[in-house]
Amino acid sequence: MPEEVENSEEVEQVEVEVDETEALRAENEELIDTLQRVKAEFDNYRKRAARDQESLVARAHERLVKELLPVLDDLERALGAAEQHKEAKLEDGVRLVHRSLAEALSREGLAEIETEGKFDPHIHEALLTQPSEAEEGSVIEVLQRGYMLGDRVLRPARVVVAGPKETGGDTT
Repeated sequence: MPEEVENSEEVEQVEVEVDETEALRAENEELIDTLQRVKAEFDNYRKRAARDQESLVARAHERLVKELLPVLDDLERALGAAEQHKEAKLEDGVRLVHRSLAEALSREGLAEIETEGKFDPHIHEALLTQPSEAEEGSVIEVLQRGYMLGDRVLRPARVVVAGPKETGGDTT
């Protein structure tokens, strides 16, 4: 009988281990299923976010183009006026186009970089340094205007910077 008791205990222990193994296998399959669902949801989210980003960019381009269409119309009118009239009308037309374009870009957040005062290497590009009566390191001439869009520099202002004042030229 003691062998039967030992065998029955072994059988029960094996059955418990089998039950535990089956429970762990079921839990493992459940976790794998959950993981696969989360992975699929994340993939869908990533694709949706990419589509939304593309859509946002397309709408931004569309808005900018809509803002520039009146400028195109003004340019066409200026060209038409130039064909029919003298240069004064052409100048007026070009001024109208310039003002319209500047206003449209300003509404989009474009701002001209300030060039008065000291040279700032973050927003200015020094093309020349010239001796000047002005304070050394100050901007004395703007060769090309610079622009910022929001807080980012799109194009630095190209400037001439005042260098040290010229001495009398005495060399001994």
